[in-house]
Formats: sequence, C-alpha cells, structure tokens
Amino acid sequence: MKKLFLPGLILIIPFVNTNAQNTADSTNTLDKWSYHFQLTTVWQAHPRFRSPYSGLNSLYGGSETALSLTTTLFTGRKLWKGAAIYFNPEIAGGEGMSGALGIAGYPNGETFRIGNPAPALYVARAFIRQHIAIGKNDDQETLEADVNQLQEKVPASRIDITAGKLAVSDIFDANRVSDDPRVDFLNWSLMNNGAWDYPANTRGYTYLVSVELIKPAWALRFAEALVATYANGPDLDWHIRKAHSETIEWDKTTHFKNYKGNIRILGYANTSKAPSYRQLINDKLSGVDTSMNAVYGTKYGGLKYGFGLNIDQQLSRAISFFSRIGWNDGKTATWAFTEIDQTVSAGLKISGNKWDRADDYVGVAAVFNGISKDHRDFLNNGGYGFMIGDGKLPHYGPEGIIEIFYEINIWKSLFLTADYQFIHNPAYNKDRGPVNVFGLRTHVEF
Repeated sequence: MKKLFLPGLILIIPFVNTNAQNTADSTNTLDKWSYHFQLTTVWQAHPRFRSPYSGLNSLYGGSETALSLTTTLFTGRKLWKGAAIYFNPEIAGGEGMSGALGIAGYPNGETFRIGNPAPALYVARAFIRQHIAIGKNDDQETLEADVNQLQEKVPASRIDITAGKLAVSDIFDANRVSDDPRVDFLNWSLMNNGAWDYPANTRGYTYLVSVELIKPAWALRFAEALVATYANGPDLDWHIRKAHSETIEWDKTTHFKNYKGNIRILGYANTSKAPSYRQLINDKLSGVDTSMNAVYGTKYGGLKYGFGLNIDQQLSRAISFFSRIGWNDGKTATWAFTEIDQTVSAGLKISGNKWDRADDYVGVAAVFNGISKDHRDFLNNGGYGFMIGDGKLPHYGPEGIIEIFYEINIWKSLFLTADYQFIHNPAYNKDRGPVNVFGLRTHVEF
C-alpha cells in the first residue's frame, strides 16, 4: 500500500503550502499559465457470490478487495492569440478487482488507466488547441480556468482545432452529471456510453486531430484518431490507412425553466484488426483455429460502428438528470473500451443544498447493458475478449447495475465518497452473481 501512495505524496507536497496564494493570484497568471493537480484513490470490495463455474476472464467468486491510485499534474501555456499547449504527466498504480475482468460495466472507472499494478509515470496528454473566430460577430464568451483550460475570452462563434495525445472522451460524450469517475459515478458504463468503443490504448489515451464548429446554441465535432494494435493494447497502430477511427457528434444546448442542459448525438466507426465473432466461431467449428481469442486479430479490415444519445439537464437548483442510450453493430470484437453492444442508463445527482452541505453530492443511477447474438454465441462457444468470458454462456441475461454514492467535501479540495453498486448478471451470465460492490474513494484537486 505504501508504494501506491508514495508517488502521489511526492507530487502533492510542493503544492500544499502554495495552494492558497496560487488561488489568490490566479486571475493574474491563468491567462498565460495553467496549473492543476488531482489525486484519486479507489478502494473496492465484494463478498462471496454465487459462482458455479468460472473461466479465464471471470470475476473471482470469493471475497475480494482492490485499491487503485491515479495522480495527475495538468499544465497549460498560452502560445499566441487563441492557441495554447497542454501537458499532463500522470502516475497510475494498483489494480481493479480480478484484474478489471469479469464485468462489462466494470465498477471502477479509474482502473482502465492502469496497465500494471506497480506505480508507473507516463505522459497522459500532450496537445495543442487553437481557437479560430468565424463570421463578423464580435460576441465573446469567457472560458473559466479549469483542468486543461486557460482562463480566456474566445469568440462565441468559432472553430476549435485540437491535435496531439489525449482521450477522445475529453472532447466527445461530455456530460455535466456523469462524466468523471474521480468525482461522479464510478461505473464504466455510467461515466461514458458503454456501447461507444472509443479508440484508446490501455490507459485510455490516443493521438487524434479534432475539429469543432462551435456556435452559441449548438456545436458539431469531428475527430480522426489512432486505434490500438490489439484489443486494449498499450501501443497504437500507425498504419493509418488500414487502422483508424472516426467520431462525430452534434451537441445542442437545451433549457428547462431557467436551467441549462444538453442533447448530444454521437456516431463512430473504427477500422482495425478486430476479428469477426462469427468468423471465430466458424474457425473453431471447422478446426481452422480453436483458440476463440478475440484479442489478437490477424488481418486488417475489421469494422465496428455505432451510435449514442447523451442527455444532461439541470432540473432545479439542487437536482440534475442524465441519460445515455448506445448501440453498436456487435459483429466485430470490442477493441478498446468495454464489451457492451447496447446500453441504456439514467440517473440523478443531488447537491446537499437542502441540508446545508452545498459541496456534498448524492448520486443514484441505473444502467442496463447487452450484447449482440454473435457476441453471445462467441462467449457460449468458449470465446474470450479482453474483459469478459466465463468459458461458456448457456443462460444469457442483460447486465443490470445500480450505483449509489454520497460524496462529502471534507475540507476545501478534499473529497471522500462512499459508493455501492449492485450488479445483476455479471458478464451477461444468469448463472453467476449477483455481486455487491462496496467502495471508498478519496479525491484531492486544486
């Protein structure tokens, strides 16, 4: 445990004594420089549950605990008018329960950044962003200082171009209510659209170029990104003609009474070495290849495409609502995020205004995940992806998850969250579970 916390303490010490004065002086410095920091630990445990059999990628049926840690330094620097560069060194360590296997909607959204239990330092993000005014409208808006965002005034109608290394989810599928497992819901299929197999390496990052057309009431985004060399692999495939990903999103601002919200419609297509589930089954039956392994494709041409709907809406001063719906074709193996082909989620986030704890939050959400017939048949024939596979799947059922949390603002930038998740039919298997997951999250940010 000490090995996990030491890297985070080393990074946080220089900031502790200077945090107050940096905050006071921020209006003078953040127009040119930006500094932010976060440290998050997640402890989780599940008791023994019904598990008549298990496979290579099953969640362990006995009691189990796990601890993960991530800590990030977010830096930014203004370059010229409308342009800034951002650089994020990050440390990640620890692990998820059962090595982050056995549940499609995995309960710890921080563990996808962890490739090895030993703490490792790496570059999470390094990218440049340029704002370009369009039209003759002189209207401007102020972008407040935040993680990877300088405090600056920008044209209300503009084109934003971003290029470099970052997460595709930094730009797409944003949601004010459920977007960041460090402060919001922890579950993978609640923090993002579970059916969106967004391009990334093991830690969740890729190289991309994105173009955003931003207007006061709507936005249109497009990105071209690299995919991994194999499913959930650490390396990205630079054979761009044969391996690539396209993502497009339309974002419309909405209003309910005097409160803002957003509706976002997303589409994506990934081309990679991802094999076809049906072809792997046929290869096994014919004796050509009996491995039934969907992680390592042997040839290019695998295509996965899908769509998503994303809604967030503030309902009152204290209550906000979110919902996501997602679908992908389910014919080609999952390559990056998680093994979900259809998903529906909804939830509420409630601030503690009513009990004089304005910086505390309660969250409650539910998500139902499913997979295609080809995917089911693949798993029932003994197939394995990079996240699930119990050796067989004779009794398929949608994976249903309920998550409840209470986040307490203990002191200024320190937050403690108690979390509970109920998981029905883990990995779509009616023969196993249900699983009760208890969690405790600590988060520091400034």
